[in-house]
Amino acid sequence: MTDIKSKVQTIDPNISARDVNYMSRQTSNIYESLVLISKRAKQLGMDIKQELHNKLEEFAVSSDTIEEVNENKEQIEISKFYERLPSPTIIATEEFLANELYHRYKEKKTRPQ
Repeated sequence: MTDIKSKVQTIDPNISARDVNYMSRQTSNIYESLVLISKRAKQLGMDIKQELHNKLEEFAVSSDTIEEVNENKEQIEISKFYERLPSPTIIATEEFLANELYHRYKEKKTRPQ
């Protein structure tokens, strides 16, 4: 995964209105554009989740009692950073509008008759 920290620095985490006609220019169909964005958002969501879990595993302590829960400031800061990230859908939409997504169509298989 590319460095998500540098990628999302300029992205506004708030939802904003988009021009549907502009979004459909790449694919000539708004529904295809939305499918591309949603598939990329799923990829980003999985990547971000995996990255967060890997970072938080470093702080994992195996203990059987609930009373021994310690707050780790580094762990809290990491969690807060990921909470402040724009949603994967917003990131994927920005990538799509900036023509950073690569897509291709599968060739249709024809049945022998």
